[in-house]
Amino acid sequence: MSKKEEYLRKPEWLKIKLNTNENYKGLKKMMREKKLHTVCEEAKCPNIHECWAVRKTATFMILGDVCTRACRFCAVKTGLPTELDWAEPERVADSVEQMGLKHVVITAVARDDLKDGGAAVFAETVRAIRRKNPFCSIEVLPSDMGGQYEALETLMDAKPDIMNHNIETVERLTPRVRARAKYRRTLEFLQRAKEMNPEIPTKSSIMLGLGETKEEIIQTLDDLRAHDVDIVTLGQYLQPSKKHLKVEKYWTPQEFLELKDIALEKGFKHCESGPMVRSSYHADEQVNAAKKAEISQ
Repeated sequence: MSKKEEYLRKPEWLKIKLNTNENYKGLKKMMREKKLHTVCEEAKCPNIHECWAVRKTATFMILGDVCTRACRFCAVKTGLPTELDWAEPERVADSVEQMGLKHVVITAVARDDLKDGGAAVFAETVRAIRRKNPFCSIEVLPSDMGGQYEALETLMDAKPDIMNHNIETVERLTPRVRARAKYRRTLEFLQRAKEMNPEIPTKSSIMLGLGETKEEIIQTLDDLRAHDVDIVTLGQYLQPSKKHLKVEKYWTPQEFLELKDIALEKGFKHCESGPMVRSSYHADEQVNAAKKAEISQ
């Protein structure tokens, strides 16, 4: 088998038409002018054009663009960060206001070089957005902050509308896929967040296509529910470069639908599941769906 043939051919359902209209170009220009980063760009998200050009949503990546971890699935550059920009929260809040967002996701590179993992800047970003955009719902997507629960408490005290922390893959594959992160620590992190404020929905995401089995995915769903996670997203892993883990399988749209049914049967308040789904995909709808499910129970 040639080196080229070792990589699976991308199926038709994963091919998208890019939409780089003026709204998209304007948002990109604004991000550069304000020296802001988005995970939409850094992680090469396939939905960037739909979110930016059509839905007018974005996921801001704070605390710089250099991650202290080197997860083998992620396109964000790694190294030793040098910056800690305390003016960043206000710039993010200004951008949210300028874009007229109704829901914003705030994520960050892992900052293992900081004692609090960047929690203080994270929390101030949430507060800055609240001050300038009181009707915008806010989702946060932090790293595990090294399992420092005082740092988690700092972030939870800012009262985001959704606490999102991704488990990424099944337990067996975690050591190969995620740098420094631990499967059980992720579950405990999500459980602690729920205990700190039971009214804030918790959320996590699983990538498919790294060699996991259906049984392992179902076990991961069980583990997340056992730790009171409310929302789950499932999407297809796409290899960002030849240096990253290769795709072992492309799960079909039908298989994603079957997994969605399984997740909902297990008690998740909302599930987004599909080849193009990413953690922040249709995030604006998820917070509303979780609240509706809470009311109906």
